[in-house]
Amino acid sequence: MAMAMARLQPCTLILALLLANVICFLGKADSDSLGLGASFIFGDSLVDAGNNNYLPTLSRANIRPNGIDFTASGGMPTGRYTNGRTIGDIVGELLGQPHYAVPFLAPNTTGKAILSGVNYASGGGGILNATGRIFVNRLSMDIQVDYFNITRKQIDGLLGASKAKEYIMKTSIFSITIGANDFLNNYMLPVLSVGARISETPDAFIDDMLSHLRDQLTRLYKLDARKFVLGNVGPIGCIPYQKTINQLNPDECVDLPNKLAKQYNGRLTDLLAELTKTLPGATFVHANVYDMVLEVITNYDKYGFTTANRACCGNGGQFAGIVPCGPTSSMCTDRSKHVFWDPYHPSEAANIILAKQLVDGDSRYITPMNLRKLRDL
Repeated sequence: MAMAMARLQPCTLILALLLANVICFLGKADSDSLGLGASFIFGDSLVDAGNNNYLPTLSRANIRPNGIDFTASGGMPTGRYTNGRTIGDIVGELLGQPHYAVPFLAPNTTGKAILSGVNYASGGGGILNATGRIFVNRLSMDIQVDYFNITRKQIDGLLGASKAKEYIMKTSIFSITIGANDFLNNYMLPVLSVGARISETPDAFIDDMLSHLRDQLTRLYKLDARKFVLGNVGPIGCIPYQKTINQLNPDECVDLPNKLAKQYNGRLTDLLAELTKTLPGATFVHANVYDMVLEVITNYDKYGFTTANRACCGNGGQFAGIVPCGPTSSMCTDRSKHVFWDPYHPSEAANIILAKQLVDGDSRYITPMNLRKLRDL
């Protein structure tokens, strides 16, 4: 090696030194960027970034026109259940993340790609393992935590155990958006089918949900998660699907699912208070998704929308709320004017409003602090 270096011409030596300085600078920049931490996203189709693309499942969004406004893919479907970005995508942008959290099951989710964050969310997934079995396959919250355990070991390999622990504990945010499917695609399914109503009261079912969620959050804590944000269940009785199948008037919502959501949400608040006391050093931020979404639905015109009851992309019934969005669906002409993209999920325009409240909003919707303050904690 020494003899080879001796034979280098002076100009070559200068170039070699410059290259070494550039590599050193890039390495330092990459190291500095770790200060932003990672965004680890868990949940259901509201924040799925494409995991279901890699499952043999009936719940998929990798078909047109889903993703038509997702500029990062040139308008091609990516598996996101909306016309553009999910709430998780937008929150990451607002907090300065250089890349979207990559789907865990995607083949390119390896190496340094995971240091900006990983998305484990799955369309049809729930807190309970039985939830969503009508879709054949989906990732329950238990499986999502299992997958984070794999990522956690990979980060040790990339950064070393000490730096990885600091990276996870001090700078990374764990976002959990889950629970709606446990009602819509479990408890509320027809009694003679696979729904839990045949054997459990609402109280018992919610007890079961919260017991599992407590265990799941505790498992993440033991894997060094410290900064959590949990969204409660939104007004699921107001989605176009529920309004259509129950033949409601445009300004009405279905009472039972909303009642179940509010019952669960009240208990979730208690659980987060409990975990704040029992898991030292953890911060649990509560996102009041129910009130945020209900505000947009109720006062949609104030936010620039023309409708909050009809799906932009869908088919069937008064609110286009029966058939999921696909190539044969009818589609609205101005997607920015619809609160709902399809019979179940918000449009990107609605997601932007919700994400901004999460990042910079006040205690009406996010407590005890917003996500910008959580990031800087």
